[in-house]
Amino acid sequence: MRVAFFTNFINHHQVHVADELYKALGSDYTFVATEEIPRSFKNSGYPDYSDRPYLLKAYLEENRVEAMRLAEEVDVMIIGAAPEVYVEKRLVLNKLTLRYNERWFKDGYYHLLSPRALWYYYNHHTKYRKHNLYMLCASAFTASDVAKVFAYPGKCFKWGYFTKVEEFDIEKSLVAKRDETVRIMWCARFIAWKHPELPVILAKRLKYSGYSFVIDMFGSGEELENTKQLAKQLGVEDVVEFRGNVQNAEILQEMRKHDIFLFTSDRNEGWGAVLNEAMSNGCAVVASDKIGSVPFLVKDRENGTIFRSESIDSLYESVKYLIDNQQERERISRRAYETMLNVWSPANAAKRLLQLLNGLMNEQKVEFADGPCSKA
Repeated sequence: MRVAFFTNFINHHQVHVADELYKALGSDYTFVATEEIPRSFKNSGYPDYSDRPYLLKAYLEENRVEAMRLAEEVDVMIIGAAPEVYVEKRLVLNKLTLRYNERWFKDGYYHLLSPRALWYYYNHHTKYRKHNLYMLCASAFTASDVAKVFAYPGKCFKWGYFTKVEEFDIEKSLVAKRDETVRIMWCARFIAWKHPELPVILAKRLKYSGYSFVIDMFGSGEELENTKQLAKQLGVEDVVEFRGNVQNAEILQEMRKHDIFLFTSDRNEGWGAVLNEAMSNGCAVVASDKIGSVPFLVKDRENGTIFRSESIDSLYESVKYLIDNQQERERISRRAYETMLNVWSPANAAKRLLQLLNGLMNEQKVEFADGPCSKA
């Protein structure tokens, strides 16, 4: 089985699954990057995966013919953020193809009022609803979005982004974190739809309630100064610390030192790979219900907690529950780690994807109860 994955550029959300697919398929697997990694990403320390043996740089003139040949000839194409020209002929020929998308309507459904948008969705998606075309959902909301245009009926599968999951002694980590002061972590860009104000407002509520805690906020961005000013206004500078930008390897270690991880983005968060990382490193997460990855990865009060997006009351109640119940918090942290290690790991995702693709190619039913490649 020859498989080609087309997207804009290779990144740390995809490379670990790609490595696993290459282990399984060897030269029958190709990752086709249609763009070079943006300079801004490189300057900010973005990892360079350009030496991967399975990588085809389609943005180079000498590789464009080969990229198009692969698009037309491989047994299976998976296509994410890549030009439609690569998939057009496959759709006409009804060759097995899987699209790979986050939710379409992050900013609302007003697009459905546009004749031009409807024409696009029909010609690229709905028209082929009975063809050999499927959807890998990189958001829990993708399936409902595509259903709005009557596309991919019963043909959507749970997928996402997959960060590296390292085995470590979770019990030792939990014991090391036991302390009267509960350590809470937030890590994101300081921009409006990430809602950096919520941890600061939460800090005021927790402080007023008499809890012993500290909230460490990592990252930078246009809302950083406003958030610092809010912390000053609310009188929580003693319990909220702004840690700035930190290399990813250090962030992962910080996650193992913190009890609770706050993920406060709204519906604009397509997936949110930081959730994978926090759960993989044994944090008890408190995550917004509108984030794309949350309904796939988190089962409320089983391996994490879910709060109503943008609701400080809901956020406070979830965090309060975890602070008040140390044993429950540790059980949730343990289950989060186990979920990522055993279910949502790159290795398991790649294994299941190959099983699914074999089933689709041979018209055999392949079903998983939950996790990667289960029905969305």
